[in-house]
Amino acid sequence: MASKPAKPTPRLAKVFGAVNVGSFRISAMIMGETETGDLVVLGSGHRASAGVKRGYVTDMKAATYAIRDAVERAEKNAGTRIQSVWVACAGAGLRSQTTNVEIDIGGRRIEEEDVEHLLVEAQSTIRPDGRSVLHAIPAHYTLDGAHGVANPRGLHAESLGVDIHVMLADGAPVRNLTEAVQNAHLEVEAVVAAPLASGYACLTEEERELGVALVEIGSDVTNVAVFAAGMLLGLTAIPRGSGEITDAVATAFGIRRFQAERLKCVSGSAIASPSDHREMIPVHGPNEEATAAREGDTGAAGYARGADDTNRIARAELVSVITQSQGELTGAIGKALKEMGYTGPRAGQVVLTGGGAELAGLAEFTQSALALPVRIGRAPQLTGLPEAHATPGFAGLAGLCLYAAEDPVDIRAIGARYQNSMRPGASMNLWQMVARLFRAVKEYF
Repeated sequence: MASKPAKPTPRLAKVFGAVNVGSFRISAMIMGETETGDLVVLGSGHRASAGVKRGYVTDMKAATYAIRDAVERAEKNAGTRIQSVWVACAGAGLRSQTTNVEIDIGGRRIEEEDVEHLLVEAQSTIRPDGRSVLHAIPAHYTLDGAHGVANPRGLHAESLGVDIHVMLADGAPVRNLTEAVQNAHLEVEAVVAAPLASGYACLTEEERELGVALVEIGSDVTNVAVFAAGMLLGLTAIPRGSGEITDAVATAFGIRRFQAERLKCVSGSAIASPSDHREMIPVHGPNEEATAAREGDTGAAGYARGADDTNRIARAELVSVITQSQGELTGAIGKALKEMGYTGPRAGQVVLTGGGAELAGLAEFTQSALALPVRIGRAPQLTGLPEAHATPGFAGLAGLCLYAAEDPVDIRAIGARYQNSMRPGASMNLWQMVARLFRAVKEYF
């Protein structure tokens, strides 16, 4: 019996790269889009962060080297090289604003020129106040005040409106981030606010419409974003993150930070259990003590505070330190949500993502503390995505790729095209005016 011929591998129509520059790790991903519109992860890579603190570049040379290293690891896994990348920005004083613009249509059919006219009019509503505009995206349109219109072209209305979402950032930190990427011999396609990218990965369209809070817990920064009506309506950056929990563990037991990080990730939890008092966990990792002794690192080889004679601590003590520190962070998250009006009947689900969301029991802990339904947001199932990167810590990177694939319209990019096609004296201007007049006569008579 003859075997069936293998299906041909779809050819790639586009290839694009993404870089997430965090304080704990710097990660990169290369994604391809096939001719049929399917997305496939070609390769990804990451390494420990360097030259970055609280989302800001603090050492240009170190940050550039780390970015180049992460991208080269992704290129090696993908078997291809990239020339440009989309970059996520988690710091830089991010701020979100929304605005609404409306023009008169007069009951006729809406044409492409009307939509472009509306978006050009919307440009004048952007108020950067000396800050950098990362993006100005039309979220959805309104017809005669009715919301939720995805594409108004071809419909009739007395008035056409649009809700614009604008993301602002401090100019200098964005320039430093851009320069660090460019120094790594890469062009920057765009700098995208990390909460917006994470929203693409972790939130459903229905959640963004009904209302949801996305909490991205990084090492040094926690971004709390509120989505509703399809837009990011509010954003608060908390200058603390999961790194403080690691530091609390290191301080409590007098151990090295890398040891505290391992204990938190491997044995830590935000929820205590009755068996924690009976379970003893080793402070040293496999072969760590012998390696430290050979290298003369007495700090790593020393005993933890309160450890037994084999350098083990009770899991209950570790969990106690973690829950106390996590409680302080959750309190700050709750305060931010309250200040943005995400409380009471207005509040819906909270989605936790980012590397700090990988702590065991965190969803249950946060749900109890905030008295709101909570789930963990992970990267979506994408073809070729490694299992190790299908986690909350890499959700923002995957979301950045999804954002790049969609490449939403930025109202700042349509001005020249509209003005060139509509200004007096432009080529074909007379024919465009005659065509519009003909359409109007045909429609009304």
